[in-house]
Amino acid sequence: MEAELNSLESKVAQFVGLCERLRAENISLRQELAAARNDAKRLNEKIDGARAKVEQLLTRLPE
Repeated sequence: MEAELNSLESKVAQFVGLCERLRAENISLRQELAAARNDAKRLNEKIDGARAKVEQLLTRLPE
């Protein structure tokens, strides 16, 4: 009985450790996702600005 309890205690400790590692990884991944979304938003804004400049230049070209 004692060995079974020790085994169960060890498994619970491993499970808790795994949960803590996964929680930390999840937080890190959420931060990376937020940063990637911000980068994508910034790049899309740059693309929109470049598109507007090109369209403006095209209107100046003689036909």
